[in-house]
Amino acid sequence: MFTKNKNHSEVGLEQHEMLENAQTRIKQKKRLYVHFVIFLIGSVFLILVNKILKYGATYDWFIWGITFWAFLFVLHAFNVFVTQKFMGKDWERTQREKLVAKQKKRIAEIQKEIETDFPLSQINKKKDI
Repeated sequence: MFTKNKNHSEVGLEQHEMLENAQTRIKQKKRLYVHFVIFLIGSVFLILVNKILKYGATYDWFIWGITFWAFLFVLHAFNVFVTQKFMGKDWERTQREKLVAKQKKRIAEIQKEIETDFPLSQINKKKDI
């Protein structure tokens, strides 16, 4: 009755990262959909203000506002579906691994140069003299 269930399925580090990435993607898509709904409502509002309330009725300025807003929405959608897909967490991880490998290689080269220029056996001999 009061015993602990020891059959917990612990989430590994990779699974935890996958869950975090999935949650991040869900938030991005949710924000995009909210942006779309606000875009639709805002577009209708701009049309109503221009045509029904006759604000700036001599010119159809709502077209420019909606066009600019649609452009921003397309950029947002491109960022969510294209850029994040190719430059998401996996891309960041591979880039980080490449940079770390380059740094390790450079450090090994520097150590090799130091060992050839100042071998330990010569340094020890100079101390003994």
